[in-house]
Amino acid sequence: MDKSIDKAVADLGRDIGDYIKQQRSSAKISLRELSKLAGVSNPYLSQIERGLRKPSAEILQQIAKGLRISAEALYVEAGILQQREGGALADAIAVAPELTERQKQVLLDVYESFRRENAAKQSKSDVDGNEPEE
Repeated sequence: MDKSIDKAVADLGRDIGDYIKQQRSSAKISLRELSKLAGVSNPYLSQIERGLRKPSAEILQQIAKGLRISAEALYVEAGILQQREGGALADAIAVAPELTERQKQVLLDVYESFRRENAAKQSKSDVDGNEPEE
């Protein structure tokens, strides 16, 4: 395999490990606690955090459950999924169980129209050298 590909895969493993460790620290959960919550062995989780192992999507899902964060966030961080347009708000709308699919789509359409409008105002103010309007 190409050395640059090997390095890219190693970097992804290190990045996801750093992200998991950061999330675990923020949640004030020990490695041992997360290991239990996620159903993953302590040594394996330690290797993931140190970037020595690149976890599968299934393992990431278990870790996300243990951390009580979105599995999608871990997938994005691991390079399995691309960041969705709209960020956290779009993600929250997409998974809201109390909304119908049609309601979700309408909200996402409105949100995206506001984003496009603000981006257009921003680029116009950049060209004009003015502050954007509120």
